[in-house]
Amino acid sequence: MRLFALIALSAALSFAQDARQIVLRSLELDSRNERVARNYTFVVRNENREVDSQGRLQRRRVFTRDVTLLEGSPYQRLIARDDHPLSPAEERKEREKLRKSIEERRKETPDQRAKRLADWEKKRREDHEPLLEIPDAFNLRIAGEERVDGKDAWIIDATPRPGFQPKSHLARIFPKFQGRLWIDKQDSVWVKVQAEALDNISFGLFLVRLQKGARMTFEQTRVNDEVWLPKRVTIALAARFLLLKNFRVEAEATYLNYRKFQSDSRLVGFEAPQ
Repeated sequence: MRLFALIALSAALSFAQDARQIVLRSLELDSRNERVARNYTFVVRNENREVDSQGRLQRRRVFTRDVTLLEGSPYQRLIARDDHPLSPAEERKEREKLRKSIEERRKETPDQRAKRLADWEKKRREDHEPLLEIPDAFNLRIAGEERVDGKDAWIIDATPRPGFQPKSHLARIFPKFQGRLWIDKQDSVWVKVQAEALDNISFGLFLVRLQKGARMTFEQTRVNDEVWLPKRVTIALAARFLLLKNFRVEAEATYLNYRKFQSDSRLVGFEAPQ
C-alpha cells in the first residue's frame, strides 16, 4: 500500500513540475516574441461601461486610437469616439498634436532621443518583470487541454503559494489572485489568461480599494505566422474611491488592424511637415 502511495505522490509531483516547466518555458520565449511585437502598429478600441449595483448601464464611453511608432517610440492618436468619426474640430486638434510631436521628436538632441527611448524600454521592463515571478508566486497545476482558435493548448490553474516573497511592486498583489492560463503547445505562448481577485486590494494609500471578485481576461492571437499579439482584454470590477464612493466598471480593449511598421510608412490621413 505504501508503494502505491509513493508512486501516486511521485506522479503528482511530476505533473506539478511539468506545469511549472511549461510556464517557465513560456516566459523564456516571451522575450523573443516581445522583440518581434514591437515592430507592429495597430488600432485599439477601448470601451468603458459604468454600471449600478443591479448591472444597469449608467455610462458608456468608447475611444479608438491608432498606435504607431514615431521616431522610435509609440505614439497614440485618437481617431474615433463612441464608434463615430471625430468632429472636424477634434480632428484638427489631433492633427495639431501629432504635428507638434513630430517636430519635437525630430528636434531632439542625441541625448534627448536616447533618454526617451530608454524611458520607454524601462517601462516595458517594469511591466514584464512581475510576470517572471509567477512560477514562484503560484502553485501551478495542469488542469487539462483545450483547442483554442484551432490550436492545442495546455490549461494550467494557478493558486497563491503560501510564503511567497515578491521582488517587484506589482507582484505584491499576486497572493490575492487566482488564475487559469491557456498555453499554446506548439509555441509555448499564453493564448488566454483569466484572473480573479480573492480579496479586497487597496491602492494609493487606500484611496482606491478594489473589491473581491474582480475579474480579468487577456487573449492573444497569432499574426503573420510569426508573432503573438494582444487580441482582447476584458475587466470587470467593483471598487470604492476614498472609502466613500462605490462604483462598478466593465472595460474592454480590442486590438485591430495589426500591420508591420516600415521606416518609410506614413500615418494614414496625415502628411508630416517638410
